[in-house]
Amino acid sequence: MTAAIVGWAHTPFGKLNGETVESLIVRVAGEALSHAGIAAKDVDEIVLGHFNAGFSAQDFTASLVLQASPDLRFKRATRVENACATGSAAVHMGIRAIEARAARIVLAVGVEQMTTTPGPEVGRNLLKASYVRDEAEIDGGFAGIFGQIAGLYFQKYGDQSDALAMIAAKNHKNGVGNPYAQMRKDLGFDFCRTESEKNPFVAGPLKRTDCSLVSDGAAAVVLADVETALQLDRAVAFRAAEHVQDFLPMAKRDILKFDGCALAWQRALAKSGLTLDDLSFVETHDCFTVAELIEYEAMGLTPEGQGARAIKEGWTQKDGRLPVNPSGGLKAKGHPIGATGVSMHALTAMQLTGSAGDLQIKNARLGGIFNMGGTAVANYVSILERIK
Repeated sequence: MTAAIVGWAHTPFGKLNGETVESLIVRVAGEALSHAGIAAKDVDEIVLGHFNAGFSAQDFTASLVLQASPDLRFKRATRVENACATGSAAVHMGIRAIEARAARIVLAVGVEQMTTTPGPEVGRNLLKASYVRDEAEIDGGFAGIFGQIAGLYFQKYGDQSDALAMIAAKNHKNGVGNPYAQMRKDLGFDFCRTESEKNPFVAGPLKRTDCSLVSDGAAAVVLADVETALQLDRAVAFRAAEHVQDFLPMAKRDILKFDGCALAWQRALAKSGLTLDDLSFVETHDCFTVAELIEYEAMGLTPEGQGARAIKEGWTQKDGRLPVNPSGGLKAKGHPIGATGVSMHALTAMQLTGSAGDLQIKNARLGGIFNMGGTAVANYVSILERIK
C-alpha cells in the first residue's frame, strides 16, 4: 500500500443549472481539501479528469483547479482523459506520483458538464470515444454500439431481457438512498422490462432504462502517502490499482468478453492477495445494463455466458453475496464522464468509513471498483481498504 484516500467531496449529479465546469471544479476541490484537513499550500500535485470532447467551450482546464485557493498557484496541474474512465485515470495518475515519491499529497478532481449540449451533439461527442474510422456511423451513438453488443450476446447466449431489466431495477432501487444521484426513483422490474411510451427501445434490445443518463457533476479525492495518511482523521488505502488498455477497434477483439476488464481484475486481485469473495461490494461501470452483465463474467463472478445467474439468484443485490453498485451505479446516479471514476472512489471510501448513510453496506471492509472507457478499452480496477 503506497497511497490512501484521506478526504473527498461530491456534488449532486444531474442537470445543474447555474453551474459551470469551473464552478463545479472549484466547489469540490475546496470541499475535499477541507474534508481531508489538508491546507492548499501542502498539495504537491493536481490531476484533473475532464473528458470534454466538445461539451465545454473551455478546453485546457487543469489550471481551473487553482481557482479554489490562491495557495494552489504554481502547483503542478495536469488534465488527463481516457474516455469514460477519465476520473479513474486522474486518481491512478495521482497514485503513481505518490508511488514514485514525486508527491506526498495529490488532489484528484473529476468533472463534466453535459446537459447544456443539445441531444444529437451529445451523441456525436460521446462517439469520439469509439474507433471513429469504423464505428462513428453506428446508429444511436454509444447506445447503438452497446445495442449491437447486447444483440450479439443474445444471439450467443439467449434472450437476456429479464436479466437486464433486473439489473436496471436493482440499480434504481439502490439509487433511492443516494443523495448525489440524478434519479432517485425505484422504477421496479415490470417498468424496466416492459416497452412503453416512457421506456421505449433505444438501440437493439436496449430500452431507455438500460442506458445511463446525461449528467453534470464533479467529485474530488485527496490522496496521500500512507505515512501521511495515518496522521490524519481517516485513511482508505489502495490494496491495488491496476490499469489495462486494450485495442480501440471492436473488430480486433471478441467484444463479448471484455478481456481488458478481466485482466485488470485478475491483476488487482493478485496484487492485493485477495479473491472476489473477500470483497464486501463492488462499484462497476454500468453505462448500459449489458455492460454490468458482461462485467459479472469478466470479474470472475460467473463463467462466460452465465452473468444472468448473478442477478437472477440475487448475488449482486445490496444484501447478496457480492453487492454490485450499492450507489445505484451510473444507471441511477448519472454519468458525467470525467467525474464518474472519481465518484466511484469517493463513494467507496464513504462505504469503508461507515459514512455512506442509506447506501451503507453492513460491515464493509474491502471495496472493489471497475471503471471503463469506451467498449472495454480503458480498464481501471481499484481495491480499497480502510486502515484508519
